[in-house]
Amino acid sequence: MENFSREFMFVLHGLNDSKTNKHIYFSFGLVVYIVTMFVNFTLIITIILSKTLHEPMYLFICNLYVNGICGASAFYPKILADLFSDSHVISYTGCLIQIYIIHCYIFCDLTCLTAMAYDRYVAICKPLEYHNIMTHQKVVNLLVFIWFFSILETSVGTALTSQLRLCGNDIDKLYCFNWDVVKLSCTDVTVNNVYGYIVIFAHVFQAVLIIISYIRIVRASMKSKTERVKFMQTCIPHLITLMNFSISLLLDLMCARYGKGQELQALRNILGIEFLVVPPLLNPIIYGLKMTQIRRQLVKMYNHRLKAVQQN
Repeated sequence: MENFSREFMFVLHGLNDSKTNKHIYFSFGLVVYIVTMFVNFTLIITIILSKTLHEPMYLFICNLYVNGICGASAFYPKILADLFSDSHVISYTGCLIQIYIIHCYIFCDLTCLTAMAYDRYVAICKPLEYHNIMTHQKVVNLLVFIWFFSILETSVGTALTSQLRLCGNDIDKLYCFNWDVVKLSCTDVTVNNVYGYIVIFAHVFQAVLIIISYIRIVRASMKSKTERVKFMQTCIPHLITLMNFSISLLLDLMCARYGKGQELQALRNILGIEFLVVPPLLNPIIYGLKMTQIRRQLVKMYNHRLKAVQQN
């Protein structure tokens, strides 16, 4: 099969069981997408415009919002279009682009959460040295590394996948995912598997760093009431975000590799979209409501806008 033929299309089978409720799914998906984009853009603008929020922690949170928009935008437009189409297909190029954006979103989120764990470790375990360690330049370097590392990981993986000769075009998912395309190969995929294990090892190493950071954070938090309050206000949202994203991604990967059969399609759909739908919507709510500084700036901006409207 010629991979690069203009006629080559992948067939997505994830929506096969959803034909009778398409309008309900479309309406719900559209509302969730609009709300997701609105809350993320609102909080990004709030952090950018509020000088008091130009601190390392809030800049990392802002990065999560930007990444959430990228992840949501790689998923929602295509699935919403498919809900009003009888043929759920995607071109070879479109599939690779979707794979690229979704995987970059995953890697960026994991790496950003690792950087946030390091930031919280320094803030709680070394409070007197915090501003000397987490300088503006260091934060910029970390943000650049987060995106560079994620883009590099994704580029190599996508490039390896694009070299495979495929003997099928059926994907049992709502969207294109790297492993689902690799499974269609009729040539040797050893290089793809080895690279996959390298990527997994890199992010397992990140997970170990996060665990070590939080062991030390918890120990330091037990020493004083002030540190316990700081832990509850800044670390709990991070832990919720981290656990939600990591667990949902792990379950989806396990289901993709070991879950087979059409009877599991509904479960696979839920697991497959959870890390694309919930974190971009949940993160702004968790941080926007839990973080006192962000909440105050939101209220301040809203009141300022309301007064401007009333004066006009």
